[in-house]
Amino acid sequence: MKGLKPTMLALCVAGAAPAAMAFQPLDEISMGNITGQAGVTIELETRLNIDRFIYTDEGSLVINDISVGGANRIDLFPELGFNLTGAGPSDKLDNVRINIDIANDGDAIINILPMTFGAVDMRITTGAWDLTGTDGSTTIMDNFQMDMLIGSGTIRVDTATDTLRLLTDFAIDDLDFDIPFLAMGIRDLRLTGADYDLQAPQPLRLFANVDLDIFKGANAAGTEVLAIEMDSFRADLSIGGVLIGGTSIGSVMLDDLAITNTSMRIYGH
Repeated sequence: MKGLKPTMLALCVAGAAPAAMAFQPLDEISMGNITGQAGVTIELETRLNIDRFIYTDEGSLVINDISVGGANRIDLFPELGFNLTGAGPSDKLDNVRINIDIANDGDAIINILPMTFGAVDMRITTGAWDLTGTDGSTTIMDNFQMDMLIGSGTIRVDTATDTLRLLTDFAIDDLDFDIPFLAMGIRDLRLTGADYDLQAPQPLRLFANVDLDIFKGANAAGTEVLAIEMDSFRADLSIGGVLIGGTSIGSVMLDDLAITNTSMRIYGH
């Protein structure tokens, strides 16, 4: 083949001219109009099931039958007198909107909130938590079930400080679990904000707030480690029944629990 025929070459040249005219350089105003957009939004509906989670050091910790989904209830915190989720019962984790943005200073911001007015209901369940090794196994926890509400969640990666900041508001309506190797059980554990009053319940006071800073720090020896810091956490915590040998020995109430000035350094050894 010695090249394009003259007729074909002419057609190509003729077609190239209007095509080239369609491509125009963008000025600064036009460039500004196509950058700095509002970000990405994800509307989420899901269920998560894991048969087994296994962490192995020398022996292993095995968590069986993990499930994460909706609480499938409309009566969480019934003393409020209304359905705080604003939706019908569902076993799916739904009514979740995730907004993802990159700020002009480079910070990554992930904001988690309901799609419609109301809190997000969640149920987490597991089977047995087993410690296993060459000498056998021990079940340290079983029959775990937690029904809770999430009011909000924000994750920010701060480029100025190289810190991940995690903020969330949550409340636990009912948490049950057994501790078989101690013949113990916990029933009807509740956690709310420290100012939540059962005699005069207010939805805006229901949630406990968590504010964590997570970053690369140093331990006492000067080695780089994972650092987690929490300035303050306040909540009310109650346990409806503490079981010993299958029989309740009473209830527990922690009023205005305050955990302050908390700093953790996490590393291998």
